Amino acid sequence: MSLYTLPIRPPYPLITCRVSPVSAPTTASPPPAPPSLLPPTTSATAVPSLTCALQCPHFESCSGCTHEFNLHRPVIVDEASNFFKSLGVSDFTFDSCRLWGWRCRAKLAVRGLPENPLIGLYEEGSHNVVDIPQCKAHHPNINAAVELLRKGIKELNIEPYDEDEGTGDLRYVQMAVTTYNTALPAAERYRNGRVQVSLVWNSRNEKSSNSDKLNALAYFLWRNAGSRSNLHLIHSVWANFQTSTNNIIFGNRWRHLLGERDFWEHVGGIDMSLDPSSFGQANTRAFDNLLRKLHKYVPFGASVADLYAGAGVIGLSLAATKKCRSVKCIEINKESRPSFEKSVDRLPKSIEGSISWHNADTSIDPLSWLVGSDVIVVDPPRKGLDTSLIDALRTISSHKVKPSLKGSSSNIKEEKRPWVLRERERAKEASVQVGRETISEDPQSLPETLIYISCGWESFKEDCKALLTNKSWRLEKAHGFNFFPGTQSIEVLAVFKRSLKKKKTGKKKKKQG
Repeated sequence: MSLYTLPIRPPYPLITCRVSPVSAPTTASPPPAPPSLLPPTTSATAVPSLTCALQCPHFESCSGCTHEFNLHRPVIVDEASNFFKSLGVSDFTFDSCRLWGWRCRAKLAVRGLPENPLIGLYEEGSHNVVDIPQCKAHHPNINAAVELLRKGIKELNIEPYDEDEGTGDLRYVQMAVTTYNTALPAAERYRNGRVQVSLVWNSRNEKSSNSDKLNALAYFLWRNAGSRSNLHLIHSVWANFQTSTNNIIFGNRWRHLLGERDFWEHVGGIDMSLDPSSFGQANTRAFDNLLRKLHKYVPFGASVADLYAGAGVIGLSLAATKKCRSVKCIEINKESRPSFEKSVDRLPKSIEGSISWHNADTSIDPLSWLVGSDVIVVDPPRKGLDTSLIDALRTISSHKVKPSLKGSSSNIKEEKRPWVLRERERAKEASVQVGRETISEDPQSLPETLIYISCGWESFKEDCKALLTNKSWRLEKAHGFNFFPGTQSIEVLAVFKRSLKKKKTGKKKKKQG
């Protein structure tokens, strides 16, 4: 018998909202849900919009969620609708899918005592950890894995980390759920997702004095919920070693301990590999919806540059579904390269275009990544686009790109700045070329489409205004996605088109004598 069993839960309701600012009311009225989906209440007073309410016991103390009601349509949607309407886009849409159990990736702090460990998030404005065993945002299997971890900490006398003293064994844990399981019917894969557990250990490496405790905890998790247990909950166990006193969660050293080494997810029509050190979207279902929407705005056979690419999921998805003649993925984090290489091996063999990944800083010499591409995709961090990239996009129409006599890609003024040349050389050495060599791109080609994916609403508004200021670009479409139900954050997909200068026509007036 396994030590831990998962409760049988009713399936979470799926709600899709498409909002137009012209006709959408301030507060949407969702259809009533079946009574079995509603947890019992102790008060006779009904709360508003109960069918789309958070109803989480940790809401008052946890910093993760910021509002309880109308999870399907956060208030910020109204602001977004009005913003885009003011820029001429009146058909802004907002899509919402899974409202509870949507989070498939969580980083949790571990504090407290061995006999009473606290595993959760910081209380707002402090470093006091709030225990969240019944988090409604987490995939249910993350909650189950956290409870198993808690049991292991108690039984093995694992010391949670003490920030003040810098002592203890376990600092943080990352839980990531994979729903990739082709042995199950598609409808059952999400519910039966398995959890990759990454233990952030307070030591320099696996040879430290407390390594026996680390191995004991890993084997406890695997023995009770690994592939040979009655409950196959755990996908794999990893260790990350971190001794720094700053707020950075992960150190640079990783070690695979038990279970499967490769972690797969199916999104955007492709199989994607994600190492625990790579960035991954927390809401995989919503991300898949966004990718399928994005596909509509990329022509077949286009040349694409994917900036801030991570492991290249967007670029690879376009390469597979839109038969792009070339895809360049540019990413500053070198740890994303192994995931890219593994994912490429699973692409359809019928792909004939050129695919490459470059370990480069987008802020240095951004024009070199823009020229020769039909479509630019940017998915920056919350702070938004680098200033140098915005400047390059705003002035790109003024760059005259023509073939040179020597057959080089352009006759733009020869680059002589040493730091730019060093970055180019470094990026070339760290690049990965897949399939055929880079297909010759039109040396006169400048991007006609810019697709901006944003998780930071405030920074997006500033970037959007900057791009539109000199009329080099015009905003054509905008969509919102409910990536983080229970918060005031939304994911935005905006499509810009480059404004082409109109050629002057007409006969010249004759000079009068």
